[in-house]
Formats: sequence, C-alpha cells, structure tokens
Amino acid sequence: MKKFFLIPLFTALLTLAGSALAQGSSTLAPDVLVKTVTQQVIDAVRADKSIQQGDIAEITKLVNEKILPYTDFRRTTQLAMGRNWRAATPEQQQQVVEQFKMLLIRTYSGALAQVRDQQIQYRPFRADPSDTDVVVRSTVMNNGSPIQLDYRLYKTAQGWRVYDINVLGAWLIQAYQQQFNEQIQQHGVNGLIQFLTQRNQQLAAGKRS
Repeated sequence: MKKFFLIPLFTALLTLAGSALAQGSSTLAPDVLVKTVTQQVIDAVRADKSIQQGDIAEITKLVNEKILPYTDFRRTTQLAMGRNWRAATPEQQQQVVEQFKMLLIRTYSGALAQVRDQQIQYRPFRADPSDTDVVVRSTVMNNGSPIQLDYRLYKTAQGWRVYDINVLGAWLIQAYQQQFNEQIQQHGVNGLIQFLTQRNQQLAAGKRS
C-alpha cells in the first residue's frame, strides 16, 4: 500500500515538463503552470512506452532536459540537509544533489508505468500578488481513492519553481531531513554521499528493500 500511495510522488516530479511552456513560464501564475504542464506530462507518459516500462535512461533524460527548468532541486536538497548544507563544500553539495535526484528517479520510476486514467482535482488557489512562496493543492483520484498531492513553489526572476511536494500529508523535504541528518551526524557529509551512492547502486541492481 505504501508503494501505491507514493505513486503520485514521482508523477508529481514529472509534472513540470513541457517545452512549449519554456518561453512563457515566467509569466504564468503558479496554479496555471502546475495545471497546464501536469496534463502535458500525463499525456506524454501515456504515449511513451519506454517510460511506462521504467527505462531509467529515458526517465533521466526527461528529468534533465524537461523537468529541471521548472524545479529547483538544489533548493530541495539544501532544505533537506538543513544547517548541514553550509558545512559541505561546493563539490559535496553538488554530489548530494545529483545522488539525491537519482535516488528519487530510481525509487519512483516504476510508478510511471501506472499512470493511466487518474483524474486530478485542484482546490481553489488563494494567494496575494505579493506572495513569493505558495502552495498549489490538488487531489488525485485513482480508482475512486483520493490522494492528497500539493506543490510548494517559490518565485524567481525566471518564474515560479517547484521545490517541495506533499503526498498524503508528508512533505518530501521533511521526509528526508531526519535521515540526512542522522547520516551526517554519524558519518559526515561524505557519509551521506556514500549512503546515497550505495542506495542507488542497490536500486540499479534491482534490490528494492
């Protein structure tokens, strides 16, 4: 059941693609951005057999080319590391970002194969024009089962960027903060990098436990 509930998480990471929006994304309101590209990506996933089959190379290519322009994964990683981020060197920071990104890709790539006829209902979006950090709230209906799925965005000079996701009341950053902190407290930043690297190697070898 846990895996089922996490299905929307990786789908959510892929809701920010859509090269057709690249030029105009800076002018889109955060809720409009999320709604428009979500549908575009769902349609793209349904049409791409390799992604449906969990092709890591194709998924990674999609993430790097189409998704990262609409997210701030470095900010996501920085907040997950908390004050430990400042203790890491620039090289260590980049290694954590890359390994964390790959961990999420490998962990949830199988969820894409299950994107079929899910319906998304968006809650009324309320924000002041002066707000620079907002949440777009939605509910994914999967075979009649409602799953809470929210996006946290902040405003940049290039437009709104997603940096956190909430699934069933659990925010992505918060979910990893304790684990990251424990690894760093016990083994240092290099220990966190080693932990993420080893976990990615295990997933690449087909070990899901």
